[in-house]
Amino acid sequence: MRAAVLHEIGQDKLEVLDDVEAVGFGPGKVRIRVRATGLCHSDVSAMSGVLPQPAPFVPGHEGAGEILEVGDGVTGLAPGDRVLVCWLPACGACPSCKRGQSQLCLAGFMNAGTPNFRRPGGDVFGFAGTGTFAEEVVVDAGCAVPIPDDVPFDIAALIGCGVTTGLGAALNTAKVEAGSSVAVIGCGGVGISAVQGARLQGAARIVAVDPVESRREAALRFGASEAVAPEALADAKQRITGGEGFDYVFEVVGKSATARTAYETTRRGGTLCVVGAGALDDHLKLSMFELFFDEKRILPSMYGGGDVLRSYERTIALWRAGRIDLESLITHRVPLSGVNEALEQMRTGAALRTCVEI
Repeated sequence: MRAAVLHEIGQDKLEVLDDVEAVGFGPGKVRIRVRATGLCHSDVSAMSGVLPQPAPFVPGHEGAGEILEVGDGVTGLAPGDRVLVCWLPACGACPSCKRGQSQLCLAGFMNAGTPNFRRPGGDVFGFAGTGTFAEEVVVDAGCAVPIPDDVPFDIAALIGCGVTTGLGAALNTAKVEAGSSVAVIGCGGVGISAVQGARLQGAARIVAVDPVESRREAALRFGASEAVAPEALADAKQRITGGEGFDYVFEVVGKSATARTAYETTRRGGTLCVVGAGALDDHLKLSMFELFFDEKRILPSMYGGGDVLRSYERTIALWRAGRIDLESLITHRVPLSGVNEALEQMRTGAALRTCVEI
């Protein structure tokens, strides 16, 4: 089958090959025909080495498609079922799951070091244990979540990661209060979803912050009350909050520099929600005095900070009701052969989300 492969960490282009085989099918597994996948910034971060990922690998973790085959012991799924790919499935039995924090379950990471694909030249991994930039993928049955017939594959793919992460940060993790002031730093697909989440919660003022003009314009269409370049954030803080700082600030970039800016933009007693996935060696520096004196809450948000299956259902219900806009998040569409075009759109900020149609 065809798949897009990164041969070495640090390369900036993928090679679309037709000699890739999805492997690992057996008891407890399902084989999925991928129909659509979103390009998430985490894929780019894995390619560059910011996020740990063995190579060679097939990027992609935000996908949807149809079940082709189910292994022994799999219940509740059958060939022909329409599913989205959950890259972090919950086992239901570990301490995190038992505490109701299934988004922290590590069971899904157990397979991250096992190759998902094979080529004549050797094994190939799948990013985050999946690898949806391929025509087919074999994953644990828990990674395949059925979707209703009225949810298109491209919308389902977005729900599988970016939308769930951004909405959940506002709804589950920060629990934005009605009438509050909000700043969102980084307005790609996840940041825009955080904007929509803050709007849903009734935030009075939502300031979107991004260096790319087209993304700032998009943020306004999705519910931001104003959008500014990073260098204008201090002025917005002064104008809107009298210099005190915002009630909630979402960092959706994944860098210590923007996290520090977000901290300084949060009011005393306010909430900084860290959504961006950054590097292991990129450290955020805070003094012990400011931590104590400012009493700002620093809340990391992993995969939306809540049970992902319930989050999927809530997102679909909100989308059906017209409360959130998912269609407009997809600003570009490319075939698998155009995946490098999609990467360039991501790196330059030209796209909120690019859908790779497979």
